[in-house]
Amino acid sequence: MINIVLFGPPGSGKGTQAQHLIEKFNLKQISTGDLFRYNMKNETELGKLAKSYIDKGELVPDQVTTDMLIDEVKKPTDTRGFIFDGYPRTAIQTQSLEKIVKEILNDDISVCLSLVVDDEVLVERLLKRGETSGRTDDSNEEIIRNRITEYYTKTAEVAELYKQQGKYAEVNGVGEIEEIAQKLFAEVEKVQK
Repeated sequence: MINIVLFGPPGSGKGTQAQHLIEKFNLKQISTGDLFRYNMKNETELGKLAKSYIDKGELVPDQVTTDMLIDEVKKPTDTRGFIFDGYPRTAIQTQSLEKIVKEILNDDISVCLSLVVDDEVLVERLLKRGETSGRTDDSNEEIIRNRITEYYTKTAEVAELYKQQGKYAEVNGVGEIEEIAQKLFAEVEKVQK
């Protein structure tokens, strides 16, 4: 199996690049953002709770996120592995994910791919996305900057953990979409051997 943690701040292109990785390697994406939106749209209890944090530009508490993730990993799939997008964001979530992958999938995380993008580019991308997405967290620059700051503050420790395991690779997230995808593919192919 190939189990990828796809990393990057809001607006870094994770969703776009995940699609390329899915097609290339036959993976299933588990995006915590998609899980949150599904639960919020359907007004589940977890969804209402998640929305109260997201609307303030804060990260959703670990346990809410972990419960959504466990349900998704347990669903049958005929893919070769998973892309975890938006999770883990903390050291505690990293330990939870490794335990979930080990116990439910009988496997390990293969690689953490991190898309690196300048903050001003992120703000510009998110404001532009907010014009068409209808997402309230993409239409307010102050909330966007708070999300970016939260991301860096909380995720630095996760990057460090994967670096210590020799499973961390940074890829420049600015440029042609296909060019970025090829760089990500090369990093995945390194861990397949």
